[in-house]
Amino acid sequence: MTESGLPGAIEQVGAFESTYMPRHDVDVTETTRHDVRWREDLALLGACGVRRVRYPVRWHRVERTGGVLDWRATDEVMEHLSDGGFEPIVDLCHHTSYPRWIRSFADPAFGPAYLRFVAAFAERYPEVGAYTLFNEPFTTFLLCGQEGLWPPYHRGLSGMLDLARNVLPAVARASRLLREVRPGARHVYVEACERHTSAGRRGDAMAAYANDRRFFFTDLFVGRQVDPGPGRPFVADVLRAGGEDLLGMEPGHVDVLGLDYYAHNQWHWSGAHRGTTLSPSPVPLADVIVEYADRYRLPVMLGETNVRGFASDRATWFKYTLEQCERARDAGVALDGYCWFPFIDSCDWDSLLARCDGRVDPVGVYWLDPGADLARRPSEMSEAYTMAARGLPSTALPAYALRPPVSERLRGYLPHMDHWEWQPAPGAPAPVEPPARRAELRIP
Repeated sequence: MTESGLPGAIEQVGAFESTYMPRHDVDVTETTRHDVRWREDLALLGACGVRRVRYPVRWHRVERTGGVLDWRATDEVMEHLSDGGFEPIVDLCHHTSYPRWIRSFADPAFGPAYLRFVAAFAERYPEVGAYTLFNEPFTTFLLCGQEGLWPPYHRGLSGMLDLARNVLPAVARASRLLREVRPGARHVYVEACERHTSAGRRGDAMAAYANDRRFFFTDLFVGRQVDPGPGRPFVADVLRAGGEDLLGMEPGHVDVLGLDYYAHNQWHWSGAHRGTTLSPSPVPLADVIVEYADRYRLPVMLGETNVRGFASDRATWFKYTLEQCERARDAGVALDGYCWFPFIDSCDWDSLLARCDGRVDPVGVYWLDPGADLARRPSEMSEAYTMAARGLPSTALPAYALRPPVSERLRGYLPHMDHWEWQPAPGAPAPVEPPARRAELRIP
């Protein structure tokens, strides 16, 4: 039930981006100045009517020196969250957010150090009721271990599997540890939510391969049987690459499955190694949510979503994704919440964090004003978000005509929205133009 007391509404969950860039020794919490303006940001979130929040605990700052844990800044934030009536879902490792003295996810020191950190956090903050132990394992292993975009810059399937076998069993062990020492706390396991289609026979094999791949690490983590066979081409490739040991991994514990969904998560393949994230006919998000819920038989949360664009574009995508969550819930899915990620604009994700220029990424509920020391500004998006957080359904939210380039990127989604009454987009230019260029991953 929402703050307003209206039954049936999907609860809004706030979030703050924090990914650490070891190469630059800076994180997104710092580039967005949330590290010094967190009280202001949480006050804005609370004023919207939101109480649950995905909140980062920055291991890379807590343990700057191995074995020396400095909790002072975390103590201050955690006390403030408690006093303010917030319910944090603590994010203990978000992508490459490990201490700099750990060389990478390939470092054998990662597992023991990570388990020590998780145990120390659980002992210090027994009141915390929800955890995300490791954000998006598949995406992280892919970008670090197969595509060579993040440290340790490995390439190829064997590189991805090397990182997975060094990290995933440690995360599973941490989940079992928390279940033992904090049985009332919930593990929100957050992973990318994908779906792949093809344009005829030339793309069929790649779509089947990618549709198998998207489930692989979650299957391992929850203990779902993973058998090679004609329906599991990625698993067969894993075995050829020497990954049989991963199939015997001891599973972890999951209470809620967080599904991170963006418009580019529906790939469309035209050939064996040729695909595009601009699917001409994506299936409705509700169908994808139902697919994951049926597979894993767990409560699910929309763990992340946003769209890079004008504030009115974001409000329209918010209406669409919230409506789709309502439809999934009405189809019988146990939906635990909806998280627009992040609450304030991010920085530098237009380069997938390859650069650290403090370039504002227009994706937040509140936008950051580069001309005013990143002052937090309201918009059509923050108005729609507040309406939903206070209990109004998606039908009460406005639908604004999309602007380029978002109108082109979301063209395939328009048939899902043809029952809406559209409003013209507000005439004032957005404070932050969507980037003229964007980083887009094309995965062989």
